[in-house]
Amino acid sequence: MNLAKMTIKEIESILAAGHVSPELLNECGKDSRKAVQRLIRRYEREQQERQRVSQLYAFEELAAMEGMELVAGVDEAGRGPLAGPVSVAAVILPRGLFLPKLNDSKKISAKVREELYELIHEKAVAVGTSFVDAKTIDRVNIYQATINGMYEAIFSLVPEPQKVLIDAVPLDNLPMPSLSVVKGDEKSASIAAASIIAKVRRDRLMMEYDREYPEYGFARNKGYGTAEHLKALRKYGPCAVHRLSFEPVRSIALREGIR
Repeated sequence: MNLAKMTIKEIESILAAGHVSPELLNECGKDSRKAVQRLIRRYEREQQERQRVSQLYAFEELAAMEGMELVAGVDEAGRGPLAGPVSVAAVILPRGLFLPKLNDSKKISAKVREELYELIHEKAVAVGTSFVDAKTIDRVNIYQATINGMYEAIFSLVPEPQKVLIDAVPLDNLPMPSLSVVKGDEKSASIAAASIIAKVRRDRLMMEYDREYPEYGFARNKGYGTAEHLKALRKYGPCAVHRLSFEPVRSIALREGIR
């Protein structure tokens, strides 16, 4: 193959097709054209990203070796805020699906999360979700609310998963095998996907609450206890979506006679 006689577009098409031999890469490396060198650097970055994402499927591949192809990852968003629900998602991905930039939702930008949210919904075998509202969190506590939401999200999946991977939390009453993975959103593609779905859904809901209760700045703080949020809490008291069992919401609510 004589690269010197090929156009930049032709070389780009070959690299985009994948399965590029080391010999071809070596020839490209010798090409003096700057555009070719840019294509090579981009190709190498893409290959590194593919390798990184493929490593996130280790738990899913192990399940497949055990005969379980339908593996769901489960994660939550919003355990710590003073307002709003805890959001839970369960996702079954096709085996080995390449989702560029897939990662723990906390480690990627809002823009990338939104892009992945749409892509996951488009490519996933199944997506299940659940919100557990502030009143339920106050009634049963945040840990139990998270557990309840996880079961709801898992049981809403169609088809039903053959195995479930959960970020940190054990679920003892599932009818299928499960595995609790510490920092699972960093180690499992399915859990990472679930973390993105849960986070984006919750952020979108908090944006809606911001229009209903603009004084608290929910669009910016998403219900977390920022200085702005705490100042508004002290000034206006809690609203209907605040968690009355969380401090300092609890103390402020008691001071104002809200139960």
